Amino acid sequence: MKFLDQAKIYLRSGNGGAGCISFRREKYVERGGPDGGDGGKGGDVWVEAVEGLNTLIDYRYHQHFRAGTGVHGMGRNRSGSAGEDVVLKVPVGTQVLDEERDEVLADLTVEGQRALLLNGGNGGWGNARFKSAINQAPRRANPGEDYEERWIWLRLKLIADAGLVGLPNAGKSTWLSAVSAAKPKTAAYPFTTLHPNLGVVDLGPGARFVLADIPGLIEGASEGAGLGSRFLGHVERAGVLVHLVDGTADDPATDYRTIRAELDTYGDVLAGKKEIVVLNKIDALDEETLAQKQKALGDACGCTPMLASGVSGKGVKAVMHKALERVNKQNKQDKDTGEEEPWQP
Repeated sequence: MKFLDQAKIYLRSGNGGAGCISFRREKYVERGGPDGGDGGKGGDVWVEAVEGLNTLIDYRYHQHFRAGTGVHGMGRNRSGSAGEDVVLKVPVGTQVLDEERDEVLADLTVEGQRALLLNGGNGGWGNARFKSAINQAPRRANPGEDYEERWIWLRLKLIADAGLVGLPNAGKSTWLSAVSAAKPKTAAYPFTTLHPNLGVVDLGPGARFVLADIPGLIEGASEGAGLGSRFLGHVERAGVLVHLVDGTADDPATDYRTIRAELDTYGDVLAGKKEIVVLNKIDALDEETLAQKQKALGDACGCTPMLASGVSGKGVKAVMHKALERVNKQNKQDKDTGEEEPWQP
């Protein structure tokens, strides 16, 4: 299934049904009068987070949604039925934005969470509603209220406990395939990952977390260069970032600073994330070169980087255990404070 994390769609609620003008005329029944029923309410437009979806691909081919119109009122005081609602089924983690993408209308982070996007028009009153002592045969009824309409954006932000970041070809996809059952595409050239991938890291009973691999970032990604700007939002919800740096690169310290600058430029949401710096691909380095690059990278990040190799598996479990520790700590802090991370378009 193709991955799609953004979609623009058109929504329209239903018109309300018109009230009815009717009079009771039955043979041998005295005291007839107005008996026009009310119109039915127009259908509403809802959005709901459901289980089993991980992409917005359904909204690429179906982009216009219209709720049902309320049925008109009828004689004998019969009210019209309400119009059928429209319920948009979206993956957990989907945000609903207005057409300009300036305002968040809904943020669905829990399965089963629903939000009302448009109200259907109310049904009009029938002439029985207007009966009074001084107007016993009213010949008026209300039309139903008009529909509401708008364009919205759906944006999916994957729900992951930890996220992998780094330059293209830093070994993120290989790492994900090594620590989980996910099988992302891997190759010896950059930008093999064109959409985010998720994997479940299992370190033992009660020690599981979800790891996200996003496409490689390049300089200027926060301003739209490459693929990264579109997918940086997928690691906003992550509790910790695992920053992979290619140990075979000429200058790992510069590579680290490049990605760090993009995260800082993107905004406080990512700039304030805890990170674990990992010098990857150490199986391809001799001891002297490894020591030099580890020191240079440590000077750049202000800490001692962990050493690992996604191909050989050396040091991988130690990194994942540290990531799990950070994730649990972050979850505990969020639970204690009850605060949610600020949103950024």
